[in-house]
Amino acid sequence: MSLMKYEPWSLLEQMRREMERTMDTRTAEGSNVATSDWVPAVDIKEDKDNFKIVADIPGVDPKDIEVHMENGMLTIKGEKESEKKDEREGYKRVERTYGSFYRRFSLPDTADASKITAKSNHGVLEVTIGKQEKAQPRKISVNS
Repeated sequence: MSLMKYEPWSLLEQMRREMERTMDTRTAEGSNVATSDWVPAVDIKEDKDNFKIVADIPGVDPKDIEVHMENGMLTIKGEKESEKKDEREGYKRVERTYGSFYRRFSLPDTADASKITAKSNHGVLEVTIGKQEKAQPRKISVNS
């Protein structure tokens, strides 16, 4: 008996992938839109000094996560390896997701590319993007 992957949202995921393929956007490598086997959930926060992206990436080794910033786009990608199992008796359900993931975020003009840090702790990736220093207002005198 072979394993069957249970995916209750598979039709919506397939529709999302098809919609992405129809878009004529390009990745940094110049190829068509990157597809992924799964999409990690993210929270995006902003405070006075930083933007924070917090992504749930359980079971992925931090060495297998790539974070890139180029042309105002932050890219997070990687891969979660699947466990190979051979089931001889009974039934099994496979609900956990495996494979590659890919997320891109457009950063605002106030983001400072030199102040980006990333850390992973217990399957949660936190990317902190520092904000640029605000220009101080300056009074300009008018000469006659």
